Amino acid sequence: MSRIACIEPHLLTFPFAEPLRLNYYGGERVIYKRDVMLIRVISDKGRVGYAPGQGSESAQKLIEEVIGPWLIGKSFADPDALRIQFLAGPGQDAHVAKIYFTVEVALYDLAASALGVPVSEMLGGRVRDKIRLYGSAGMYMPPEGYADEAAEVARLGFKAYKMRPGVGPEADLEAVRQVRERVGPGMELMVDAHTWWRMGDRSYTPETVKRLATAMAEYDLCWLEEPLLPHKHELYRDLHELDLLPLASGEHESSEEGFLDLIDGPCVDIVQADIVCQGGYAWGRRLFAELQRAELRFAFHSWGSYLEVIAAAHLGICWPESTVEWLEYPLYRKPGQKIMYEFPLAEEILKEPLEIVEGELIVPRGPGLGVEIDESVIERYPWKPGPWSTFTLISPPGTWAVHNDHSVQWVENS
Repeated sequence: MSRIACIEPHLLTFPFAEPLRLNYYGGERVIYKRDVMLIRVISDKGRVGYAPGQGSESAQKLIEEVIGPWLIGKSFADPDALRIQFLAGPGQDAHVAKIYFTVEVALYDLAASALGVPVSEMLGGRVRDKIRLYGSAGMYMPPEGYADEAAEVARLGFKAYKMRPGVGPEADLEAVRQVRERVGPGMELMVDAHTWWRMGDRSYTPETVKRLATAMAEYDLCWLEEPLLPHKHELYRDLHELDLLPLASGEHESSEEGFLDLIDGPCVDIVQADIVCQGGYAWGRRLFAELQRAELRFAFHSWGSYLEVIAAAHLGICWPESTVEWLEYPLYRKPGQKIMYEFPLAEEILKEPLEIVEGELIVPRGPGLGVEIDESVIERYPWKPGPWSTFTLISPPGTWAVHNDHSVQWVENS
């Protein structure tokens, strides 16, 4: 029986040549770099399973000092059984368990590869071969910048575009108007409003959010995402009761109880979550069952490498589109494109690009995750410590850091 011989959490960084400075209504956001973790789980026969992970030193330390030593020497044939044992031991600590769930993706990749089946077949079996993508891109631009970007996203074949406004209520509304005018009625449009409550004293009030939601509803949004403080579920309930437009949230939930309250509120129409930061495969299966019961929809949050995208897709296709509808596909700039910023590591981590046809990801049927990893990225993109982004507020004055656990709103004062 093959066993686990080694766990390797590799931290990787793509540093920008110059920090990207983005002015918004509350101050300035600076993006210095983009980080990812590539997890390798190696068997005693030399077979390797891969997973995306949080690009943070704290996650790496937990894998190296707690999770890895616990896994070494154990059989990887049944990841579900391993999880049950881990949760009865070191995984009683909720944070340790969360990091374990990212490593578990590599265990599934390893076990499925050994059996010669796709990961989806170990997660209940696929009910479809593809999942709808939304092209997710720019932030904090003049309205015409979003319109240009949306047109580029449409030209690339995507049927949906997500934008991140945050330069003032009137400019945000004008951005939505210009995007809809540019791309027409045939393209789905999502508005991610996570900046609206990250502006300190200049954060949009619930009354302003209500006014904007009312006005934006005229432009047929697919959803308005996180327009209010994520933990203020009572505000989401109040806004949801008005039935102005579909609401989405979930990226910053830290517990299953929080997700259940979001569902049962009801607080939103679309629940979002990230398999790297919020719970992995087993948690996703439980969440999807609750969403199906409540007749709500799910959209994956995915803001890292394309290894993260394909790992999420294998879970998503095990559920019908009526429950798991969308997968976020972060778009990074290539030469000649009017899109956000470059992040070549996100794509180069895979030897071949993912197959996307008419805005849908075709999930491979090859063994494991069905993709080949280019391990040369480990040498080509060495780790550089520090936060990947900071927010500097006008009022109250101060700078706050953002690391790569997307379920955490702020990490620390910088």
